[in-house]
Amino acid sequence: MIIRINPLSSLLPITLIMLSLTLSSTVTANEVKLSELTSEITAMDTKLFAAFNHCDIETMGQIFGKGLEFYHDQGGLTNYSQTMAATKQNCDRKLGLTRTLVPGSLSVFPVPNFGAIQEGRHQFCHFENGKNDCGTFKFVHVWKKLSEKWELVRVVSYDH
Repeated sequence: MIIRINPLSSLLPITLIMLSLTLSSTVTANEVKLSELTSEITAMDTKLFAAFNHCDIETMGQIFGKGLEFYHDQGGLTNYSQTMAATKQNCDRKLGLTRTLVPGSLSVFPVPNFGAIQEGRHQFCHFENGKNDCGTFKFVHVWKKLSEKWELVRVVSYDH
């Protein structure tokens, strides 16, 4: 019996090591970009809901894109104007509605040549009948990057 050894087989371990090093440096660069993206989207989330919590309709209107589509599992689909009107009505009713992000629930995913997808859970609370009434729900936000500005263009709010 003759055993033949392929001379290229000795290159396999070296090739795998080189590939591993290349991929690890790519992953590190991607992790940095994802970390920066997550920080930016987290900052936009904070800005949006600080405006929501303080009924700052003007700031919310600047963050929402004019082509906004807001999907709600109970309320249906609303556009920019309808969403802004509903938010203003809630503020005018002085419900004291506040939103907080559930710690550890936020995930951000890049959308190449567009922006980012944000998903997470948030809690909305207001006082009713002398006690705090809260609910925790799931959401997905689609953010579009315009130059140096982020714009929220899609909202999916569900699991109510």
